[in-house]
Amino acid sequence: QVQLVESGGGSVQAGGSLRLSCAASGATYSRYCMAWSRQAPGKERERVASFYTLGGDTGYADSVKGRFTIFQDNAKNMVYLQMNSLKPEDTAMYYCAAAGVVSSEYCPSLISAFAYWGQGTQVTVTS
Repeated sequence: QVQLVESGGGSVQAGGSLRLSCAASGATYSRYCMAWSRQAPGKERERVASFYTLGGDTGYADSVKGRFTIFQDNAKNMVYLQMNSLKPEDTAMYYCAAAGVVSSEYCPSLISAFAYWGQGTQVTVTS
């Protein structure tokens, strides 16, 4: 079992930056696909960024490429999402998700297949 707790959300003007944090606990932090996902009201949940904790398989949604960066601090069991050049359309509830797999090739292609989720943190970008 993995517990995930997000933090760092808030309200920011367009063009600004935020860093979201995800604290993982409850299991040895290794061999996980980690992802950030978001869901805006009336829209489907979107996979924003993901990677494999032992390296590789880092990917981003086209809508955030070049603006968002996902990274980890293994020593602290933390995953971060650095968000720059924020746009109003980035407004959503952001969730941290995890899936335990033996290698990166088994990282779920569907965000809905991730087994563990945090409670979410709200990001609001004003124009």
